[in-house]
Amino acid sequence: MTLNKIASPLLGIVLAGCMLLMLVHPASSLDAALRGLAVWWDVLFPSLFPFFVISEIMLGFGIVHLFGALLDPLMRPLFNIPGSGGFALAMGYVSGYPVGAKLTAKLREEGMISRIEGERLVAFTTSSDPIFLLGAVSVGFFHDASLGLVLALAHYGGGLIVGLLMSFHGRGRPEEADTNSVLTTPASSSASLEGQGSGRLRSALNAMADARRVDGRSLGELLKSAVTSSLQLIIVVGGLVVFFNVLMELLARAGVMSALFSMTGRLLSLAGFPPELSAALVSGLFEVTLGARAAGEAAGGVPLQYKAAAAVFILSWGGLSVHAQVASILNGTGLRYLPFMAARLVHALLSTALLLLLWKPVVRSGLAGQWTLLPAASGLAAPESALLSSVSLLCLLLAFMLVLSLVVLLLGKLRRPPYVRR
Repeated sequence: MTLNKIASPLLGIVLAGCMLLMLVHPASSLDAALRGLAVWWDVLFPSLFPFFVISEIMLGFGIVHLFGALLDPLMRPLFNIPGSGGFALAMGYVSGYPVGAKLTAKLREEGMISRIEGERLVAFTTSSDPIFLLGAVSVGFFHDASLGLVLALAHYGGGLIVGLLMSFHGRGRPEEADTNSVLTTPASSSASLEGQGSGRLRSALNAMADARRVDGRSLGELLKSAVTSSLQLIIVVGGLVVFFNVLMELLARAGVMSALFSMTGRLLSLAGFPPELSAALVSGLFEVTLGARAAGEAAGGVPLQYKAAAAVFILSWGGLSVHAQVASILNGTGLRYLPFMAARLVHALLSTALLLLLWKPVVRSGLAGQWTLLPAASGLAAPESALLSSVSLLCLLLAFMLVLSLVVLLLGKLRRPPYVRR
């Protein structure tokens, strides 16, 4: 309560200062707003909007329930979340932030996950998409496609480790058991009952049919609802991108950014890192694209591995712009923001450590050079085929997860003692 009393006046003072700076620097504010609008229209709208619509339609048709029943043997033991979280994981990793948060919120609305499970899920499904990581960061900012492999291994590997760590979040709390008992949909209950006597595929198909029956909307109604809600969300995302671009410009005009650069540089020097990376880290604190670009354009004397480490830290943190997008999506779902913020910080530190550990084995061994020769790598790094590449990667990732789930299920049956009828 005391914190809220302090935070509200402080926020009011900050916003009043921003308004004053906008009046003093109107041209700079307008230019920053136009830059943010261009990023939203040219990059975010075409890359995120199709996945927003697709995820809504797949939920309405029960396809998410189908994958939920099939992926449950994999997701439960590893991440302590239902199988439907596996679909959110695949979509979040393929299409980037904030799609994972959006799907988590929808699963929470549908009653397919509890509050604790939702906090676990959103904590590690919020990540950069491969198109941005390989195309924009590796090729565009660093001008070196071979960095894509080590960046991807560190970023997504760190995210999966965060998922494993978050499986312990909320364990033993009475609220988790209570919420799980309340949030049981007809689809999930029928899937579990069918799964006891029939094959898992049949139970998954029954879950899909039940979910479709419960939804009941026609294709036209479902498409209209999906487009409407997706447009509302993508406009919120665009507004936040514009806001943070203007905010950073105003802070730079007020001299706040230069002070942050200087302070961060001193901290980096004390930690044994190049202080020239301070501009990248401070910019990445607010916005991912600006921070990753600054990391790639850092002084030539900075070793490449430290530049890449700064970039992967920024990608995993996500920037306050992404944090604000996720917070706006989670609003009203009961999911708390603080566990998400803590997970982003842990993800940033883990991915940085992974990149420094993997640098010699991957980059200096020649694996990174062979990676650029693969057709998949060149396809993901090509912006003109971004949507097609993302859909193809989504299909491959879901297929791989289904195979893993089947392997886990078979291993569980082999370990189980044979049933003897008396």
